[in-house]
Amino acid sequence: MTRTERRGTAPPSPAALAFGVREMSSADVDEVLAIERATYPSPWTRSMFLGELLSLNAIALVAEVVHDLRGEVAGYLMASDQAEVWHILNVCVREPLRRRGVGERLMLELFAQADLEPHRGYTLEVRASNESAIRLYERLGFTHDGVRSRYYSDNCEDAIVMWRRGAPGA
Repeated sequence: MTRTERRGTAPPSPAALAFGVREMSSADVDEVLAIERATYPSPWTRSMFLGELLSLNAIALVAEVVHDLRGEVAGYLMASDQAEVWHILNVCVREPLRRRGVGERLMLELFAQADLEPHRGYTLEVRASNESAIRLYERLGFTHDGVRSRYYSDNCEDAIVMWRRGAPGA
């Protein structure tokens, strides 16, 4: 249950949406877990999030909506530095705030933090049915590079493998 739901107020209106992106901390994990569990049939566990937060080879971000002078986690992103590529492990936005730029801002912040070595690329897997996420990734320069058949264990759905290549020779 989010702070908004506990207080019994509606989420911010589209015009009032103001959010920022910052590094995730262990204090954010309860809100992140609530979003994760509400979204995915096979959610990450608390220990998975905490393990990534402790990793020296990871970037963990949250988007925070500001309303009533309080912040509320609207979404999160987890990425891992793996052999000259950033593997985007998890991107998720709380349901009422989807398609309002939160996921894109998380991705752009990842690029800002990780592009210190511009030759490196990015990769991710996305559910074949997640058309809005696929369109977002394409807008951000990702291309399709294969399919992982029956990748998702909850329903055996295929994953589209996508890449955003680094700058050649950089």
